[in-house]
Amino acid sequence: MRLLHTMLRVGNLQRSIDFYTQVLGMQLLRITRRPEQNYDLAFLGYGSNPEHAEIELTFNYGVERYEQGTAFGHIAIGVADVAATCAAVRAKAAVLGGAISREAGLVKGGTTVIAFITDPDGYKIELIERGS
Repeated sequence: MRLLHTMLRVGNLQRSIDFYTQVLGMQLLRITRRPEQNYDLAFLGYGSNPEHAEIELTFNYGVERYEQGTAFGHIAIGVADVAATCAAVRAKAAVLGGAISREAGLVKGGTTVIAFITDPDGYKIELIERGS
């Protein structure tokens, strides 16, 4: 078995594509349009299946916002330098949406450097320092 993708419902597909590609550096892998069924899908990632897991953004026509709930936690992305990534995210998110919700620092009780950002729809993304 292998993890293929994580699906997130978004209120504005292009805004979310811009965030994940321009702020987080993912590639837009493909778009599937289903106008008869009233939804569009965009698949993004740092590579495509089966070598890499992807994020599936689902836009349901006519829905601009979703309640986040308390069950979903976050997506985690490994980066070489969390502080530098936060600086880059901060600059780009000012234009494209999203924000830093926890600055770079040590995880509570540990030695790993992490930070949290939120995308334009409020989904949390953890940045985990993995070195180069």
